[in-house]
Amino acid sequence: MNALNIGVRAHDFGQGSIEEVSNRIGQYDVSCVQLALPKSFPFMGPDAGRITPGFASKVKNAFAAHNIDIAVLGCYINPVHPDKQIREVSLQWFEEHLQFASDFGCKIVGTETGSINADCLWHPDNHSEKAFDELVTSVKRLALTAEKFGVIIGIEGVAHHHIINTPERLCQLLEAVDSSNVKVIYDPVNFFPVNMPVSQEAAMGEMFAKLGQQIVAVHCKDFITKDHKKFGDLPSGTGEMNHRYLFAWLARFKPDIQIILENTSAGNIDKVLTFLDNQL
Repeated sequence: MNALNIGVRAHDFGQGSIEEVSNRIGQYDVSCVQLALPKSFPFMGPDAGRITPGFASKVKNAFAAHNIDIAVLGCYINPVHPDKQIREVSLQWFEEHLQFASDFGCKIVGTETGSINADCLWHPDNHSEKAFDELVTSVKRLALTAEKFGVIIGIEGVAHHHIINTPERLCQLLEAVDSSNVKVIYDPVNFFPVNMPVSQEAAMGEMFAKLGQQIVAVHCKDFITKDHKKFGDLPSGTGEMNHRYLFAWLARFKPDIQIILENTSAGNIDKVLTFLDNQL
């Protein structure tokens, strides 16, 4: 798998100590991880004040011993949470990730864009200008911290469910925030419309044309269609996703970009890596 810079979500391989998690993933031919601290390390709670340079350095070194980089710190908050107190705690938690990201050897802290619903599920008002403006306010605040510490906020859109649900709306967000430290984590399956079929190649092509320059990391998984509806969150190689098209564009325009596999675990990673190797 040397031709692609392939990684996994650390929490797909279970929880444990720093050494247990890094050793578990280090058995496999991957070069990077996306690390969501509370999902991998149960002793890390989702509130500010827990991350230190010493902890971050220990995590970095444990993965580096297996030649694995920390590509993305996953800090998936709801930046428009209807409870302002919970929203504030979440924003502070994200700011702490930005502050210490470099100590993990990481340059990207990632989040989705949330929902007016506290559980991040679909709400009709997610398409409103009010929700969009609240999101812009939160991301602008986070961008100031990202700029201060020289790291990147990776924004991941999700079709239908979240406030940023189309490439056009993502373009609008980046323009409104106007920060070179706010970029895109692209998950093609997440951005395909819920009501398939559409041409996935056309959808990816539109994304590349509108936002290709802003993509700093990629999520990779699969999906199937049933009754013209998309069912996602499948391991790569078990559905209809055109990985070959995706990889061809990445190889041409984003060589060595970090590609994070989703829903890939010890039980299926060998099959997934073999499949991806065959797509090159």
